[in-house]
Amino acid sequence: MRTVGVEEELLLVDPETGEPRAMSAAILARAAQEAGEEDVFEKELHDQMLEFATHPQADMEKLHAEIVRCRKEAARHAGGIGCAVAALATSPLPASPAVGVSRRYQWMAEQYGAVVQEQLVMGCHVHVAVDSDEEGVAVVDRVRPWLPVLTALSANSPFYQGKDSGYSSYRSRVWQRWPSAGPTELFGSAETYHRRVADMVATGTLLDEKMVYFDVRLSEQYPTVEFRVADVCLHSGTAVLLATLARALVETAVRQWRAGEEPADPSVSLLRLAAWRAARSGLTEELLHPATMRRMPAETVVRALLDHVEEALADNGDLERVREGCAELLRDGNGARVQRELLERTGSLRDVVTECVRRTQG
Repeated sequence: MRTVGVEEELLLVDPETGEPRAMSAAILARAAQEAGEEDVFEKELHDQMLEFATHPQADMEKLHAEIVRCRKEAARHAGGIGCAVAALATSPLPASPAVGVSRRYQWMAEQYGAVVQEQLVMGCHVHVAVDSDEEGVAVVDRVRPWLPVLTALSANSPFYQGKDSGYSSYRSRVWQRWPSAGPTELFGSAETYHRRVADMVATGTLLDEKMVYFDVRLSEQYPTVEFRVADVCLHSGTAVLLATLARALVETAVRQWRAGEEPADPSVSLLRLAAWRAARSGLTEELLHPATMRRMPAETVVRALLDHVEEALADNGDLERVREGCAELLRDGNGARVQRELLERTGSLRDVVTECVRRTQG
């Protein structure tokens, strides 16, 4: 059974006002003193962000337990310096992002200007193990049409700079401002993939291979395919649902590849429209169906995803859990819907943040 790892980016906020706080350096120092070699926390582009990475897990219950533990540890370290953590993909309240002092981040700030200042956005990245780069590229080529559905399920960023953005996942729209971000054409082979990445870096527009921000890519560090389309999820269970679906998408794609099935080939233009529609609608309206690229109810499209990966989910023992998780999201709403309902009930974005801080550790 393939292993899965999750990286989550959390927003650091003032527990009283809900406003973002640039406290990551102090939290990282505090965590490092305790953790030693087991330190799971990492610096991110902005000082108002904190990232953690789980260990690879084959058992999804163990993965869930680790995500919950890491979130609680992040909250404990943050609380020790008068801060709090929230699993929010954008800050509901206005923010003035502070760029980290590392040479890498300063280079990015100089090169990309306002784009860097806009990137106080928090994602959830899922790594799924693959046996080789060839297998990995076969996956990258075959999962492309299904990625917007993952965005819709995870959508957790309706508010931006103190206003309702009109989107369910505004994080994904901000992220698209990077020059290398977004969907890709078919590669066909690992050789073509690596040549394309090398050509992109050779333009001088990107600092290095790490800045190739494809929606799904081969990890430059691990033997994995990395899914990068999801918002950080308000509830830890949604993150596990995404990880489970990502593993099933990988397994399904590999089986198709081994059987000699060619990947579907919707154009990058259509994939961009599908991604936009998912960001706009989330689960509340229509999405583009991956097979037809025509608008259909979100519930129908989610059901199509489940049908597509049903065999892999069943073989991994995940089918019922995923069915229940998707049904719950469709019924109760993703993070974007929860945030909007909180604002409607309380009338205060500060109260929205306060409640999301509490839910982050649930």
